[in-house]
Amino acid sequence: MAKPHDRRRSSGRTNLASCAVATVFLLILLVVLLVVYFTVFKPKDPKISVNAVQLPSFAVSNNTANFSFSQYVAVRNPNRAAFSHYNNVIQLFYYGNRIGYTFVPAGEIESGRTKRMLATFSVQSFPLAAASSSQISAAQFQNSDRSGSTVEIESKLEMAGRVRVLGLFTHRIAAKCNCRIAISSSDGSIVAVRC
Repeated sequence: MAKPHDRRRSSGRTNLASCAVATVFLLILLVVLLVVYFTVFKPKDPKISVNAVQLPSFAVSNNTANFSFSQYVAVRNPNRAAFSHYNNVIQLFYYGNRIGYTFVPAGEIESGRTKRMLATFSVQSFPLAAASSSQISAAQFQNSDRSGSTVEIESKLEMAGRVRVLGLFTHRIAAKCNCRIAISSSDGSIVAVRC
């Protein structure tokens, strides 16, 4: 009768060893999945680049300015999942005051793709500030041989949205792009752009 008792004791040790091996295997698998998730699938902010800025129309009269503004933007999604962006806004500022804006409609940018966007809108008349030391000249702004009075505006774009990684985890991500634009007040040409 001693043999059946030993058999139960050795089968209990085998079960315990099997559970320990399975637990270690699951822990190693969990660590590997976490490492892959945080290295390969970690959500990254989209990259925004301004390709061109244009003023199709520009007029100055009685120390007020009005113009049409066009900005060509490329938004690159570096993630391994589609980037769904919400309704966003491109805003123009002159000395801290908002002078114009337009909405960028919601959309989706596929994984690893770049989406090109064009935003065009009219800026209503706004008073120009008197020439002061805070106003930049073309030579100070960027290497340029143009001189004379310039109007400096600031363009702000923020692309906010979400990325769903592996179809399970949703992450909110955003990117910003601020550009300072110097415009010649005599003819409305773009003197310099710094983003």
